[in-house]
Amino acid sequence: MKVLFLCTENSARSLMAEVLLKHHGKDQYDVYSAGTNPSCADPRTLAAIEHFGLNNQGLASKHVDEFANMHFDYVITLCASATKECDGRVNGINCFAWDIAEPKSRQCENPFEKTLQEINEKIQSLLIENATQKPATIQPTAFYKALADDTRLKTLLIIAVEKEACVCELMTALDEPSQPKVSRHLAQLRKIGILSDRKYHQWVFYSLNPTLPEWMKHIITSTVINEPSFIEQELSRLSTMGERPTRFANLCN
Repeated sequence: MKVLFLCTENSARSLMAEVLLKHHGKDQYDVYSAGTNPSCADPRTLAAIEHFGLNNQGLASKHVDEFANMHFDYVITLCASATKECDGRVNGINCFAWDIAEPKSRQCENPFEKTLQEINEKIQSLLIENATQKPATIQPTAFYKALADDTRLKTLLIIAVEKEACVCELMTALDEPSQPKVSRHLAQLRKIGILSDRKYHQWVFYSLNPTLPEWMKHIITSTVINEPSFIEQELSRLSTMGERPTRFANLCN
């Protein structure tokens, strides 16, 4: 599946989108980015990408005309000017316009990291929509077997509430002193395909796989909603944990 991300300069937002979809989509997507008036990759863009443990090697601004003869499954613009300027210049079956503020004009702390976060949320939504048509190949037997273990089930429910968690947070929540035991359960859940992970500095954060079939997500979230007491103590312990690992909100899962 071919995807092209477009903005004016191809220096920040579209490059972020390219990197994020390549990371999340693995080998399922052929991803490109370009600009209607390209300049060069902003160093702050590259720094933000690197800070989240993503690969920024080989990123370079390109002109949209380089892709004039290609056909894309998705053409996604990330600024209003690119939406107007690229009309008719590229071929796409599905054309979307994402309203993402330009990071260098944002008046906030860590504007490039926040922009990366917003784009990641859009990428996650795109993956979920496509996953509805092409669900992850997790056998029901493997899924229910994973839920049959008390530690694994509580781990999934905690992550569903927290959106993401690392090993030390889960050790605290589960009141489990054995780091290898928690890591082993996380590795099993990731191998099955129920969890995804991302690295940020020395930490590895785990979250529900965005391509998890909707019925599996529903079972996990319904358990949280209908049986809140099952992890009440675990969430209470986590809420009082001191010096939790620093991270920006759920980006690379």
